[in-house]
Amino acid sequence: MKKLALGIDIGGTNTKFGFVDRDGNIYGESSSPTAGYPEFDDYLAMLIEQIEKSKNALDFDVDIVGVGIGAPNGNYYHGTIEDAPNLEWKGTVPFSEKMSGYYPKRPIILTNDANAAALGEMVYGNAKGLRDFILITLGTGLGSGIVSNGELVYGHDGKAGELGHVTVKRNGRICGCGKKGCLETYVSATGIVRTVYKLLADHSCDSVLRDVSFNNLSAKMITTAALEGDYIANEAFRYTAKVLGLKLADAVAHSSPKTIFLFGGLVHAGDILLEPVRRQMNANLMSIYKGNVDIQISGLQDKNAAVLGASSLVWQDLEK
Repeated sequence: MKKLALGIDIGGTNTKFGFVDRDGNIYGESSSPTAGYPEFDDYLAMLIEQIEKSKNALDFDVDIVGVGIGAPNGNYYHGTIEDAPNLEWKGTVPFSEKMSGYYPKRPIILTNDANAAALGEMVYGNAKGLRDFILITLGTGLGSGIVSNGELVYGHDGKAGELGHVTVKRNGRICGCGKKGCLETYVSATGIVRTVYKLLADHSCDSVLRDVSFNNLSAKMITTAALEGDYIANEAFRYTAKVLGLKLADAVAHSSPKTIFLFGGLVHAGDILLEPVRRQMNANLMSIYKGNVDIQISGLQDKNAAVLGASSLVWQDLEK
């Protein structure tokens, strides 16, 4: 019987999961919908059914040694999801407590999804051996996991590390969190779409993006257009890089990381994003930090970093 940790990554649309061994090999990787289940108990029952179906489809017996969960607004200290703006369940959801009813006498550990991705980077990715780094996830929103002296930074209440909600512009773009001007409204898959539409309104030049409706436009389309030389798409990436680089310089002043890793769909633009981000960050760094911080692409860019990271919570707990 193979001992495996169950790693779960909860997104606003879908939930991904897989069974992971200590070396980071994923078995039975699959997904199920998150959206469409306004009642959490209904969602959890469906998720458990899908997990068990995937486990039973494996050609070997599995002993689930524990469950690790990455979730938006996940609180590591309490095992709860708290007021996640992109999930249908409002208020505080006692996820770990509910999950323990299905997998009793096993560690059930939950953390913020970006924290889980940072753990995955540290255990299985390019952050092996690093004790001070930041992982930025560029998805529908902007998440971040901050590792200092080899430990994730949680703060006194488990809510530290929300760089996506630092303010870029006072009274700026409306954010799903209820604030205005948050970083993720400018730097994320949805943020760059908003930037493109502003640029299209301000410029009259030709662009392959001009005839695409707002609801149909995606970050992937913008990335493809930028790689093909589209002016509007490239301007959107330049603006995105400018904003991100400025705020990364601020983040360096707080925790002095050795490396900042970028993960997510926008990273597929490669140097169209990375080079201007590096320039903008270095231009805004205090002199004592210049030359001491690198920006790299995540080593788990083509893997499910959050599932790997969530599973590593279990292995770390068992080792302790």
